[in-house]
Amino acid sequence: MSGYLQYTHTLRQVGGTLHVGQSTYGDLCLHLGIATSLRDAAYPPDYSLLPGTLLGYPFLGDSMVTTMLLFGSDLTASFIVTGTLMMALVYMGFVIFCWEFTHSRAATVLATVLMFINGGLGFLYALDGVAKDATAFRAIFTGFYKTPTNQPNLNLRWSNVICDMMIPQRTLLTGWMALLPALCLLMNATREGKLSTFALLGLWAGAMPMIHTHSFLALGLISAGAMAYAILRVPRGYRLQVLGRFALYGGIALILAAPQLLTWSVPQTVHGGSMRWRFNWVNNQGNGRLIDGYCWFWIKNVGLIWLMMVPAALSGKRARPRMAPTLRREDMRRMFSLGALCIYIVAELVQFQPNAYDNNKLFYVAYMAVMPAMGLFLVELWDRLKGIRGRTILAAVFMLASTLSGALTIAREVVSDYNLFYPQAVHAARYVEENTPMDTVVLTGREHNNPIAALAGRDIVCGSESYLYFHGISYFTQERDMRMMFEEPGDNLALLDRYRVEYVYISSYERADFDLDEAWFNTNCDTVFAEGDVCLYRKRGVHWNSTQN
Repeated sequence: MSGYLQYTHTLRQVGGTLHVGQSTYGDLCLHLGIATSLRDAAYPPDYSLLPGTLLGYPFLGDSMVTTMLLFGSDLTASFIVTGTLMMALVYMGFVIFCWEFTHSRAATVLATVLMFINGGLGFLYALDGVAKDATAFRAIFTGFYKTPTNQPNLNLRWSNVICDMMIPQRTLLTGWMALLPALCLLMNATREGKLSTFALLGLWAGAMPMIHTHSFLALGLISAGAMAYAILRVPRGYRLQVLGRFALYGGIALILAAPQLLTWSVPQTVHGGSMRWRFNWVNNQGNGRLIDGYCWFWIKNVGLIWLMMVPAALSGKRARPRMAPTLRREDMRRMFSLGALCIYIVAELVQFQPNAYDNNKLFYVAYMAVMPAMGLFLVELWDRLKGIRGRTILAAVFMLASTLSGALTIAREVVSDYNLFYPQAVHAARYVEENTPMDTVVLTGREHNNPIAALAGRDIVCGSESYLYFHGISYFTQERDMRMMFEEPGDNLALLDRYRVEYVYISSYERADFDLDEAWFNTNCDTVFAEGDVCLYRKRGVHWNSTQN
């Protein structure tokens, strides 16, 4: 299913038009632009959407596609192959994590189903809408974000992880691919107590910031909870030994991570003014008032599972402490639950990026960390209800309530189909890619589905605010200058020179957004490509020296 979604959601050709799915319509172009612009780029790279601005967004996941492109692979195939393989590795990694945690097949299956077909109680809103309007059910499969897991107007924000996270958010997908082995290493390190395992965990974690900074932060918070639990759990005489092992792990990780964080993450997040206090995630309107009651917000979004998280963490036999600086298997449920609580508290109090919704990348890791314990708890609960009539019906109702919203969302994503790039835009991008050097600057509009940035990988003066704003980047000067160059080019030749603009791309998007002086471009530039509503002009007399190989 994931391979099929990768195929239908990544530049699927339909009569020359490139199609995508609902969830990739917004996010895919950012990743396309990073992957295509990294070819032969200077290091550290800049945003192709805002030249001169350091690419602070974690780019290593997209650079896998760049590598395939450099070896001659097709852009679409590169995205589909890497995306499908990473999803397979995440599924496999989660199953291994659950099995090592529980050694229970039933608990592993339950945890995996609840992890990836998540969705909460949004289906109740959908059914209520169907009761009022019979056509509302069809809208789930045909409307734009009308699924039971993602409707901001109803404050349904606990998106299905397959549809709205793993498929479109490739950086998160790459991060989870690295995070799950780290969680397994953390579990083994605390159970075995080997210095080599703690050191390996430090090496692994230290490589994660520019793979996915949120996953690195989440791993750090889980590790802090695990350390606190281990120190309190082992006999007093072994506590310094446990602290020393975690210090080795943390020291190695921080030494490797610090250059990445100080070069990219800190300037963009902290210096950009993105971090702020914000209680209760997206349920907070920003003025201190909550949209829904605190508990009801989490119950309707996460579902019945939210009510069972504390019992799941505290259930089971308490392991007898051993006279050693290590933990038992039975300790894992409380240790990881405490780590998940650390993430939950931080994500509930601090907003890390301009878009508050992005804190879900932390909440989902907390959810992931408690799922094995949840699987064990449900198996234990099933055993305790043995002999009670209706046990099967009760379990079926619980599973249906926990997965129906997610299943409907996945079904909607499977049938979704949207036009991202029409043929003339594709052909213009191909012309630019084949006939211009990689460091060429093209003046284009600010549409998010910009073919020059996404498909050709060339620098543009100013990209979509949908990306730049939510990355905490100031772009107002470039946006103003872009407008002046489009609307009064003859009076702003100095700006064209300052931004090293050599080509100008004009389509229906640019004509709608700007009061274009297209006559000036027709008179003073050479038309090098014209097809349908798309024109590509080359400024006469410009031969910028290439700054890249």
